Amino acid sequence: MCALIIGGDKVTTLSNVLKGLGITKINHWDARNKSSACKKSIPQDTSCVVMLTSYLNHNAMKHFKSEAKKRDLPVICSKQSASCLYQEYVKIMGITDCKDCYANTSCNKKNG
Repeated sequence: MCALIIGGDKVTTLSNVLKGLGITKINHWDARNKSSACKKSIPQDTSCVVMLTSYLNHNAMKHFKSEAKKRDLPVICSKQSASCLYQEYVKIMGITDCKDCYANTSCNKKNG
């Protein structure tokens, strides 16, 4: 699985959380250049879009939500906090809440 993180500067901690939840590839766009941020297209190999809400304007969020919806991709809106991202990802993706997943990169328990 591949995730696209939009917003924020340093996403190392968030990348580690996503890797612990089974994401193998992570792309990051900082979206600092507001004029070109909305001109980008979500990469084809993306499985989910993570938007860091504190770092995106409303137009960028609206654009990327619309693009993700067209491709039927899940959108996780989160603050730049590892625990917030974990909770939102588990809720949106339907993963059984597993305390081990947060720190253990080999734990990928899912509903079912």
